[in-house]
Amino acid sequence: MLRRAIWLLVAFPAAIVLITLAVINRQAVRLILDPFRPSDPVISLVAPLYAYVLGALIVGVILGGSAAWVAQRRWRGMARRRAAEAVRWQAEADRLARDRDRSPPAAPALAPARR
Repeated sequence: MLRRAIWLLVAFPAAIVLITLAVINRQAVRLILDPFRPSDPVISLVAPLYAYVLGALIVGVILGGSAAWVAQRRWRGMARRRAAEAVRWQAEADRLARDRDRSPPAAPALAPARR
């Protein structure tokens, strides 16, 4: 509950700021991708500023998620190995239980006589 409240306290102001920036910065901006001839660029894009900001956010989320996924490779592998080991142990326990149920009951041991 507290985590959700904190998230809302951060998300709403951030959303308001981003929406305000998007509404204010609607004019077209040229992004020049040719560092050698900036006066006469071969490659350039013209889009509103908020489109560049939104694109940068999307690329950042994708790169961050990919980096986290790659960093967790070790833990996913360990979980996969442990799950396979658990399946093997469960199969062994089931086999032993079936063997125990199939074998004839042992004769009760005679108790030593009391003196």
